[in-house]
Amino acid sequence: MKTGTFCQTGAIITFFLASYLLFFFQKTGFTTALSTKSYQLVKKVVLGEEGSWDYLTLDSTARRLYITRSTRVIVLNVDTGLVVGEVPNTAGVHGVAIATELGRGFTSNGKASTVTIFDLKTLRVLGEVKTELNPDAIVYDPNSQQVFTFNGKSNSATVFNAKSAKVLGNIKLGGKPEFAVTDGLGRIYVNIEDKSELLTLDAKSLTVKVRWPLTPCSEPSGLAMDNDHRRLFVGCRNQMMAVVNADSGNITATLPIGSGTDATAFDPITGLAFSSNGAGSLTVVHEDSPDKFSIVDNVMTQRGSRTMALDLKTHNVYLTTANFRPTPNVMPGQPLVRPSIIPGTFVVLIYAR
Repeated sequence: MKTGTFCQTGAIITFFLASYLLFFFQKTGFTTALSTKSYQLVKKVVLGEEGSWDYLTLDSTARRLYITRSTRVIVLNVDTGLVVGEVPNTAGVHGVAIATELGRGFTSNGKASTVTIFDLKTLRVLGEVKTELNPDAIVYDPNSQQVFTFNGKSNSATVFNAKSAKVLGNIKLGGKPEFAVTDGLGRIYVNIEDKSELLTLDAKSLTVKVRWPLTPCSEPSGLAMDNDHRRLFVGCRNQMMAVVNADSGNITATLPIGSGTDATAFDPITGLAFSSNGAGSLTVVHEDSPDKFSIVDNVMTQRGSRTMALDLKTHNVYLTTANFRPTPNVMPGQPLVRPSIIPGTFVVLIYAR
């Protein structure tokens, strides 16, 4: 046999063998197993300092993690683990929204009932916008180039133009809003915690278009979206993740998660959804198909690590927490008291596959 013929025959055999193995692995779920290796703690970044914390926002392109800390936003380079600066004077800050194409960032300042606008490169403050009471979640919608704040004490959303900072209106939501996401097509989705509902807002008309019940999910908090398959991942306080069709509002799946959830995330490359749970776990869910989901891991983390950010470049998960003093004893009928933070113990936990 000629060498060329032999090589061609070998290439054909290799092709069919590779095709068969791929078919076999897909049928047996082996490819899913490869894509869902367990997440493990790979690094701790101790930041110390004082103050509580809330949302985490990660700019995967600029390699920056925005960490809200009561009166300021700490900015961490995720490649070096070093603090590169901060956005100051953000009283009661909850969240950060990023408008990459405009070079601007926005903070929701709960106590001040304002939004601070800052430059993404220099972190220099550019301006301030007044909102209704207690802006919590904050979202930038690239389709309309508008910023939405979700105001916990006003049961409303304030909307303003990201370029001009002009307030365009306030939308009454009929309940206490929690996390929100945009589909990039002019629709904004927001959880209503006290009503156990999911609302769809129209960015053009500034109105509530649809109101969906989330039963059996109660007290929805975290919210993430698979934009390609139009699926929403809702983290519920009754230890459940509800997967919702973003067009019909139908709940396509429910999965058990850990207690104390406050954030969800979705990775479109790996098909993994995450729930960070304050009791000390990270639930990892795989999207087997748009209507089929399976839990692939429950990673033990650290108590208090309830908020989260996902790096779409490395697929690493970032959590924040601290050490706490013992929970105070309270008399029957008295409100629960949160345990106080031990000073100097605030840390960023980085999990990788």
